[in-house]
Amino acid sequence: MAARIDLTLDCADAQLLAAFWRTALGYVDEPPPAPFANRAEWLAQFDLPEDDSEDDAAWLCDPDGVGPRLSLLRVPEPKTAKNRLHIDVRVPGHGGPDERWARIRAESERLVKAGGSVLAEFDGHHVVMADPEGNEFCVAAAAP
Repeated sequence: MAARIDLTLDCADAQLLAAFWRTALGYVDEPPPAPFANRAEWLAQFDLPEDDSEDDAAWLCDPDGVGPRLSLLRVPEPKTAKNRLHIDVRVPGHGGPDERWARIRAESERLVKAGGSVLAEFDGHHVVMADPEGNEFCVAAAAP
């Protein structure tokens, strides 16, 4: 059996990024682990500093249970360099190269409206973008 992975993004504003990545990936808030009724109850079991808040982190999951969990954790230091690992958002659908490129462009435009920004376009292939805190990711066609 293959290992499952989680992806974790350090950030300045976990709730801002959670809203963006929910939109980008179609993910939902992951429920707290059993037997906890909510995240505040779950976090209370840890000996966290008083200034830590429930809003300092967010956990998202694929509603179909297929994709990796995404954890967003507030850290004090800012992003200073290009990501060493990034997310590829794959746009589904069939058709020829022009149709795939049109879907990629439409998805990148949708993500700009959600707070992302376009960094570069590789015409006909993929768009390099950044989330609201500058984390790079690509928008490309799903494998045929």
